[in-house]
Amino acid sequence: MADDDTTPGGGSSPEDDFQELIRQLFGGGAGDFDPEQLSRLSGMNIDPAMMQAVMRQLQGAFASADESGISWDMAERQALHIANQEGLGVTAGQRTDLDQAFALATLWLSEATTISDLASPPVTLTRGGWVEATLPVWQDLAAPVATSIADALTSALSAQAPEDMQGLVQGAGRLMRTVGGSLFASQLGQVVGSLSKEVVSGGDVGIPLMPDGEAAILPQNFADFGRDLEVPEDQLALYVATRELAHARLFRHAKWLRLHVISQVTDFARGVHVDTDALEDLASRFDPSEPDELRRAIESGALLPARSEAQEAALARLENLLATIEGWVEVVTETATSRLPSAQRISEAVRRRRAVGGPAERALGSLVGLEIRPRRMREAAAMWRAVTDAVGPAARDALWDYPDLMPSASDIDDPAALVARLEARARGEEPARDEMDDALARLLAGEVPAAAAEGDAPAPGASGEKPETEGDDSDDDGSGAPEDHRPV
Repeated sequence: MADDDTTPGGGSSPEDDFQELIRQLFGGGAGDFDPEQLSRLSGMNIDPAMMQAVMRQLQGAFASADESGISWDMAERQALHIANQEGLGVTAGQRTDLDQAFALATLWLSEATTISDLASPPVTLTRGGWVEATLPVWQDLAAPVATSIADALTSALSAQAPEDMQGLVQGAGRLMRTVGGSLFASQLGQVVGSLSKEVVSGGDVGIPLMPDGEAAILPQNFADFGRDLEVPEDQLALYVATRELAHARLFRHAKWLRLHVISQVTDFARGVHVDTDALEDLASRFDPSEPDELRRAIESGALLPARSEAQEAALARLENLLATIEGWVEVVTETATSRLPSAQRISEAVRRRRAVGGPAERALGSLVGLEIRPRRMREAAAMWRAVTDAVGPAARDALWDYPDLMPSASDIDDPAALVARLEARARGEEPARDEMDDALARLLAGEVPAAAAEGDAPAPGASGEKPETEGDDSDDDGSGAPEDHRPV
């Protein structure tokens, strides 16, 4: 102890004790603290018991955090704790009833769409089972925001630290990231856990959360959903089963669609950055003994700035894509369940529920800045009905065969133009040419592109002669293009 900095009374100062605790944390010794050392923290107005709990929590977060400092295990534990609170499982009677609904829905769907059946049978899930099945997708969607918050928190707290503490703060960089990442993971877990009490089926949220080709219903939530609809439970089960199977069939058939949706969501999420001014303001008055203020700021979305133009464009693309998917599912489900007397009432309830969203879905929007409700679902459904009436289910469903065939936002705006193209194709007529078609035809014919003509430089291969190789100055035609760049 002779080499230690001591107070005039011979003991170490509270500040030294605090810094020594931080060093223990980084050294991996946070499991057992010296009680006497903790008691001396009272000189800094820090509750030793609170500090011990905080340090142990942080050590647990360190152990489960990944390279980004985010503890996804914490998110899963939090979500499962909420999902399993009521301890309700799936009864044998519920499973039997839903299995029968799925079986009949499969037959009805075969008459309404040419997209084939699933390879694996649909399942009934508990809320906890839904959390475990879907959390990997939630993690992928939330990771960019979690990383941004962790980075910004590290930077903001470093900027607020006094000069004589900069060395300690720089050494505590991982601690800062873990605090931000752990708080975000905890909030994500709460949101996903709460969402597990709202969703009725695997495709209920609109994005492909379930593994490819899997359909599922949550009996606990199904019962809550139908309680106020005043429709027979067997009819409700048939409608929900048909809708879920249609959603799962579509994503199994169009194997590219899942990646397309997820990439649209992550394109938006990558553009999310934390409002550093708001975070610095919060950091300037942040009390480590009162982490609720930071937790509330993360949960409310107060740290996320207004969307940029690029984000607004990405969100518009995503909304159109989700509306196109949901519109097709609605039309196919409507056709398949036309025998149900209560189908229209159930359909309107589902549509209204998807448009408004539940509390947990709104909380998710605040957490990651993304609302995943298809605002144009009615317009998209009207487009799919017009297509079905004009060319039939087979030609309609063939639009999901390749990404470039899928209807666009302009087709939702003007279904008549899409119908005209499909009817012309059905008659064997060539589709109307556009500028891209003309440019491609000129390129394939070896004609000089307009840009090259304006610069008085012939296009590679336009004269029919082999372009000169690089480094050969004889008879240079000025193109400078290697042979591999000649049009085929």
